[in-house]
Amino acid sequence: MPAPRPHCWAASTVSCNIVLNRLRLLPPPVIALLLQIAAALITAVIAFVMRGQVSVIALAFLCGIIATLLSHLFGLAKWWLPIQLFFLPALAGTLSLELSPNWFLFTFLVLLAVYWSTFRTQVPLYLSSKKVWHALVDLLPPATQNKSLAFMDLGSGLGGVLAHLATARPDGCFYGVESAPLPFLWSWLRLQQNKNCEVRWGSLWDCNLAQYDVVFAYLSPVPMEQLWHKAKKEMQPGSLFISSTFNIPDQSPHQTIQIDDLHHSTLLVWRM
Repeated sequence: MPAPRPHCWAASTVSCNIVLNRLRLLPPPVIALLLQIAAALITAVIAFVMRGQVSVIALAFLCGIIATLLSHLFGLAKWWLPIQLFFLPALAGTLSLELSPNWFLFTFLVLLAVYWSTFRTQVPLYLSSKKVWHALVDLLPPATQNKSLAFMDLGSGLGGVLAHLATARPDGCFYGVESAPLPFLWSWLRLQQNKNCEVRWGSLWDCNLAQYDVVFAYLSPVPMEQLWHKAKKEMQPGSLFISSTFNIPDQSPHQTIQIDDLHHSTLLVWRM
C-alpha cells in the first residue's frame, strides 16, 4: 500500500487549523460545553473497554480530568479549569441524592437572576472590597461651585461601592448600571436611603459616559478593550477612568494603586 502523499497531510493539517480557529471564535461557555462532550465520548469508550470495572463517580472524575486537559490545551481561561474538572462529578453526586426536580428549577432560576447575561458578556459578579471603596474615595476629585461630582459604576453589582461613596461624599452624585435582575434589585433597595444615588437596570453599553467625571469598572478581561474605545470616544478631557484589577491591552495606566485586601486588588487609573 503506498504511503500517504505529503501534500495530503499538509491539507489535513490546514483543515484542522481552520476548524480550531473557527471554534475559538465561539463564546467560551460553548467551547467548554463542546470540550465536556468530547471528554464524555472519550470516557464512554474507556468505560466500554473496562466493561463495568470502574464506578460511575470514578468515570465522572476521569471525564472531568480529560475535559480539564482539553480546556488547557485549547487555551480557555484558567478559571474555567476547576469548572471543567468538577462539573460532571458534581452532577453525578447531585443526581445520586435523588432530589426533587423542583430544587433544580429553583437553583436554575436563582443563578439566572444573579448571572443573567454572563453567558453573553462574560462578566461574572465580582464584589469590590471595603479597602477598594476607601481607595476610591481618595481618588475622587473635589466638586466645583458650578457642578457637583458625577460618578458612574459600570456593573454596580450589589451597590456597595455606590453606598459607601455616597456617604463619604454627600456633595457628589453617584450612578450605577447593572444588568442582572437580582443584584439590581438588591442594590436598588439598598440605595433607597441614599438621596444622591441612582442605579438602573440595563447594559453598560447603553450608557453615555460623557456626563461623568469618574467612571469605575470591575468587570473581566474580556470587555476591557471595547470599553476603552467607548470611554475614549465619550468621556470628557480631564475625567478619570478607573478599572479594578483588569488592565486594558496596550494601554499603560497613569496611576496604579495596590490594595492590601484578600484579592490583592489593583486600581488602574487613566486620565482622559
